[in-house]
Amino acid sequence: MNLANLNKRTLALISGGVVSLASVVQAAPSEVLTALTPTTLSGFVDTSAQWNIGSGNANNPAYIFGGPAKADGFNLNVVKLVVEKPAELSDEWGAGYKVDLLFGPDAITYGTTPVGGGPGGGFAVKQAYVDLKAPLGNGIEFKIGVWDTILGYEVFEPTLNPNYTKSFGYTIEPATFTGVQATYNITEFIAVTAGVANTLSSTIGSRAFPARSESYKAYLGDVSLTAPTTASWGWFGGSTLFAAVVNGYNPGSPAIASLTTGGAPADQTSIYVGATVTTPLKALKVGLAYDYAGVSKQALSSSGYANAAGLYLLYQASDKLALNCRGEWFTQTHGNSAAALPSKVAALTFTAQYSLWKNVQTEGEFRWDHSADGSHPFGGTVAGTSTARNATELIASIIYKF
Repeated sequence: MNLANLNKRTLALISGGVVSLASVVQAAPSEVLTALTPTTLSGFVDTSAQWNIGSGNANNPAYIFGGPAKADGFNLNVVKLVVEKPAELSDEWGAGYKVDLLFGPDAITYGTTPVGGGPGGGFAVKQAYVDLKAPLGNGIEFKIGVWDTILGYEVFEPTLNPNYTKSFGYTIEPATFTGVQATYNITEFIAVTAGVANTLSSTIGSRAFPARSESYKAYLGDVSLTAPTTASWGWFGGSTLFAAVVNGYNPGSPAIASLTTGGAPADQTSIYVGATVTTPLKALKVGLAYDYAGVSKQALSSSGYANAAGLYLLYQASDKLALNCRGEWFTQTHGNSAAALPSKVAALTFTAQYSLWKNVQTEGEFRWDHSADGSHPFGGTVAGTSTARNATELIASIIYKF
């Protein structure tokens, strides 16, 4: 794999030890002959088995890509197919493209349907953009089309996360944007990203008008810092820090990303700050993440906010075995519709990742969610009629990367 073709975010995750290079490097991508240049083909197949401990699983913790449909059975979650021709850094005016396609139940949840489209029958465009390089200063990379969010400690791909199930921080973040993004590496250790998009909606091609003016857009900014791995930085070398902010119009769909009562549309601000810190113990990394999403009272909506804080302990026991722990604290305005969660939730997740077969990542995970506001949002045999304050899940996943 050519590391120059990895984005700054993924390189920082590798450098900080959030993910191992082995989890990023898949089987050698196949070259597809085209009329112009070779194109790589890669992706993964994500399968799992899940046991929600106890009877009555109609009301599960509402983290994204979970839910009753995956409880107490076997699951094909998603198939991801990537078709890509990267813009080579050595080419001053390099051009390429990337298309990420999703198939399966998680594709429906991801929700990137075109304007006027239905749920897509288990199909979604995760990313589809033109990749351009411009020889300005140290070089600027542009993405034009549909691209992933710049927010968050975690990403959609389970092979790039410390844990298999998603955090509440990831759940309340907008996942994807349609617009233009530019990334500039100020130095080897400092990178900035800025972008302009239509809205915070996952609907491809959505617009803020007629609710807002035709010129109303969403704006994004991000800075990432990576400590040098030189002797002067000692054990702290390789630590990473991210900070990002997004502001724009949220049409209130899908409701899982809405912060207002009833999912009403509103202007929304999302903020993320995260870090992965190396420690004197080489195998151990510590991760910190904070996500905020909020709206003020507006004509069509009430005010609302959600906060999610996460602490990650990442231990690389061997080349093949990683042991990761995530602790979370989530709060939100009582009664708003962010992820249909109670106003306060605490969660603990323990994950063991092991590479037994070539190109296969296997994981075993235990997750515990606790309602800390006195409500009983979990359990029960009927949707909307819950009985428990605690929910526990055991999950085994096998992901083949090609």
